[in-house]
Amino acid sequence: MENQISLYLVVALYFATIIFYIWCIIIKKKTPYPLPPGPKGWPIIGCIPEMMMNKPTFRWIHKIMQELNTEIACIRLGNTNVIPVISPELAREFLKKQDAIFASRPHCMSCKLASDGYLTAIIAPIGDQWKKMKRIIASEVLSPAMHQWLHKGICHEEANHLVKYVYNQWQNPQKNGLVNVRVVAQHYCGNVTKKLVFGKRFFGIGTEDGGPGMEDEEHMDGIFGILSYLYAFAIADYVPWLEVFDFDGYKKILKNSIKIMRKYQDPEVDKRIKMWEQGVRKTKEDILDVFINLNDSKKNPLLSVQEIKAEIIEIMIATVDNPSNAVEWAVAEMINQPNILDKAYKELDKVVGKDRLVDESDLPNLNYVKACAKEAFRLHPIAPFNVPHVSTKDTVVGGYFIPKGSHVILSRPGLGQNARIWEDPLKYKPERHISDESRKVTLVDHDLNMFSFSTGRRGCPGVLLGSTMVTILLARLIQGFNWTAPPNGPSIDLVQAEQSMLLSKPLVAHASPRLDAHVYAKLS
Repeated sequence: MENQISLYLVVALYFATIIFYIWCIIIKKKTPYPLPPGPKGWPIIGCIPEMMMNKPTFRWIHKIMQELNTEIACIRLGNTNVIPVISPELAREFLKKQDAIFASRPHCMSCKLASDGYLTAIIAPIGDQWKKMKRIIASEVLSPAMHQWLHKGICHEEANHLVKYVYNQWQNPQKNGLVNVRVVAQHYCGNVTKKLVFGKRFFGIGTEDGGPGMEDEEHMDGIFGILSYLYAFAIADYVPWLEVFDFDGYKKILKNSIKIMRKYQDPEVDKRIKMWEQGVRKTKEDILDVFINLNDSKKNPLLSVQEIKAEIIEIMIATVDNPSNAVEWAVAEMINQPNILDKAYKELDKVVGKDRLVDESDLPNLNYVKACAKEAFRLHPIAPFNVPHVSTKDTVVGGYFIPKGSHVILSRPGLGQNARIWEDPLKYKPERHISDESRKVTLVDHDLNMFSFSTGRRGCPGVLLGSTMVTILLARLIQGFNWTAPPNGPSIDLVQAEQSMLLSKPLVAHASPRLDAHVYAKLS
């Protein structure tokens, strides 16, 4: 019996191989253009064995491109062509000139789980559900008018909590002014988003010094658990029938992280819906209220409870990592280059002064501070690639054939550190973003010479929110405190983690007040 099964498998593989090679021949005859350069994969499975033996996958992909000396490559994983790109010119071709062709997202295990079956705006493939959710997010949640209504006071209030928390670390003899900047940055972004969505900054009661409690730490772990394994090159993303085996363990981790987030978020949604049904709540005060009260032309709820819960997960994972990572790296780089920190201090003192804290109205005039944040986005992006774009038909880009169904991934470090585009690409140099003193620095680069926020049809709808969060966070930390390396170290070790783009160790730095005492006293 076993021999018979083995024979069937051999025969099946034989015919599958023949079909694959026939398909390759058809493709070659179909177009005079070649595929982008890349490693020669195995029949049927492509380069999946090599992918599994060379973790983390993003470093393996960048190594392949370096060895091939190419700015675009083609790596076949299963029957999917993965197209990594580090050329700004080609990136613009994909996301601007041929944006309509590359506006979809892949069907894969990780994003299906995270979006509860593609119910959300960012990671849903192109189609009616995506159009519906995109319209809602753009017009009802992240429009300029909504930004003014929802955000008024929230970023400012949470920024006050931020300064007070850091000040408490300086006052605490046991802390001696040592601050975990990663914790501060991540929870600031998380607290702002929770306040916008749920009208509350903590799921628990927090700690006496103003920091997050156990509940919010666990919730943050859930957020980064999803982010770490979303589009993380799981085997099941390219060979779907292997999902049941979960060979790399990604599915288990994702499901557990989603469970953690839902543990805290879903009860809030259920409770709020009940409040509206019972007439206890009558005024829209946050994003959750907006979602619940959206109606179609027949006065029926526009969003199901399932859609609301899925979209809130997406909002949470989309707003925390990018700003917090940029600020952590920026502070680390600035501590190691005191002249840059001093320029930022001087700009803040000139624009804001030292008798009050910087607020959102000051941000347009903080060109150098924004340049510091933008340089962190360029040099130290949060993720190796953007969210994949999928070609909806065969096309040609840069003289290369891009087959329908290809996954196009723009390399964030590849674009931001491209030596052909940037002078001294590995040096942290904010001045490079200030070409004209009268020109305002913006954190997004629509020319895709670097990748902070996405552009095009699938561009980030929260650019205004993200830019505000990262700038006010960095400005408050710099204006409020003198930053130095811990007493036992002359500088910050700027080593990147092996498995991610984060600092290998959370930034712990020494902070001491630099403003008048009454400024901090008001925060009490």
